[in-house]
Parts: sequence; structure tokens; C-alpha cells
Amino acid sequence: MSTVPEAERRTLAPFGRRSLVVAERRALGAYVVLAVEDPDGPAPRPGQFFMLAAVDRWGGGADERPFLPRAFSVLRARDGRLEYMLEDVGPGTERLCALRPGDGLWVTGPLGLGFTAPDDGRRALLCGGGVGTAPLAIWHDALLAAGEPAPALLGFRDAAHAEGSALLHNPRVATDDGSAGHHGFVTDLLIEELDADPSATVYACGPPPMLEAVRALCEARGVPAQLALEAGMACGFGACFGCVVPTRDGGYVRLCVDGPVLEATRLAEVPTH
Repeated sequence: MSTVPEAERRTLAPFGRRSLVVAERRALGAYVVLAVEDPDGPAPRPGQFFMLAAVDRWGGGADERPFLPRAFSVLRARDGRLEYMLEDVGPGTERLCALRPGDGLWVTGPLGLGFTAPDDGRRALLCGGGVGTAPLAIWHDALLAAGEPAPALLGFRDAAHAEGSALLHNPRVATDDGSAGHHGFVTDLLIEELDADPSATVYACGPPPMLEAVRALCEARGVPAQLALEAGMACGFGACFGCVVPTRDGGYVRLCVDGPVLEATRLAEVPTH
């Protein structure tokens, strides 16, 4: 269990949601980066997330979908501006990806617990997949600002998705189809890094199968890891219990309030369904 005070991992969200204005939308390969102005909002901690919903035409699509806001890790937070990394994979993300400068966005957050710095003289080692790049980018920035540069390993489906690697400085890249970087899984790169220097704390975010592979690999090597888990969230405040995951002690944690960042040792496995 982390001994870092919760106040250093969680910035409390203002009560209720707030309406912000989209300042910028840019395509990045298969992804969209959306920036909104939030001059009066609190600065999030790396690893925290926000609940997002379009102000207009939310709940007005096919079958009146999407119904609920969507949870997204913050990609960057600078000078009163928040950035998010999106991919169009369903009715909610389709609507969010369609937003343009001047459109309104409902935002609730920042929510959840973020990353903590490595201890025992260990270096930070970042490992991400797909939109799991987002929380690693803001964490990468924070580590660099603290004078602690961290290698970053990123895995993607193909070259179009691998364009998302531009969000971090000089990462090593793997793609499933070999169209960019290493042909294979990002965990191949992680094994190489840990073989060269095992004195690391691994920070990972990505699809559940990837996170389970990272967790198992780190457990076998005795390497500490912090995992930013994904889950469908309806509220973001711990009320609906829709994002619970089982822990080693037989209990459950709610990712929206007890995570999304968890120490890997708390999990017997990462749920992959």
C-alpha cells in the first residue's frame, strides 16, 4: 500500500459539472486531441480523470444514445487548458470526436487518485497502449519538470494509431502489425528495459490484457508497478459501483475513487472482461 498522503494523489473536483468551451481540436493519426479552456478549474494530478459529455446532442443520437458521460484521463493541463486524447469507438466517443472549437463540453473533475513518484532510488519507466498514452503524457511532463526523465514505451495497433506516440518525448514504439517501430507487443520492449536495468517502478495504462501482462511480468521480477485501470464509469463519484475490481484480500475497490491508479500488488489479476 502506498504511504503517500492522499492529498498528494488527488485534487478535489469542484461540486457539480461545469460547461467549458472547446478551444482546439486536432487530428493525430487515428486519434483526436481535444483542448478546452478551464481557467478557473483546479489543476489535476497526473493519472486523474474527468467525466465528459457534449453540451449539445448528448442523448439525442440513435436510440437516444449516448446516455451517460464518458471517463477520460487528462492528457495535459497547462495554463488553464485541459487536453484529452480520444478515439472514435462508439456513440459517446463519436459525439466527442465531432466537437469543434466553440462547442460546449460538460466536464466533471478532476476525479480519482493519480500516480506517485518512485521511491527507494528507483527510476520511472512508462508503458502504455493506445489511449492509455494519455495519463502517461502528463506524468512524463511532471517527471521531466522534477528533473527525473523517464523512458516511455508505447504500443499501438498500427502506424496510424502509432502517431499518438508524438504526445510523448522520444518514446520507443511497438505495433501489432509491425508498420511502425518494433513488430510485436509493448511488453517485449518492457522486458528489454527491465533486463537492462530492473531497478525501476513501472507506470502503465492501456487495455486490460496489456495491463495484466505488465502486472504479471512485474510480479515475476519483483518490480513495483502502478497501473491506471480502465473501466466503464457511470458516475465518477463511487455511488453506482459500476467500476469495481477485486483485490487480493477478497475485497473490492471502486476505480473512480480508490483508483484509477492502483499498485499492482493489490491485484491478483487485472480483469480483462
